[in-house]
Amino acid sequence: MSRRRLSKSQCVCIALLWGALCYLVLTGAKRVDGPVILMILLSGALVFIPIVKALRK
Repeated sequence: MSRRRLSKSQCVCIALLWGALCYLVLTGAKRVDGPVILMILLSGALVFIPIVKALRK
């Protein structure tokens, strides 16, 4: 079963939601240490790799 491609507006919306979630995590954290930074980097990879693939096609 084939998956539909993401539109540009969907990519922008997903990126903005990810940014808002990162802002909430960073402002709510008592201190920004290794696990928080690692979580943000991994979530960024999970969000932006499919977006980049969708925009290249």
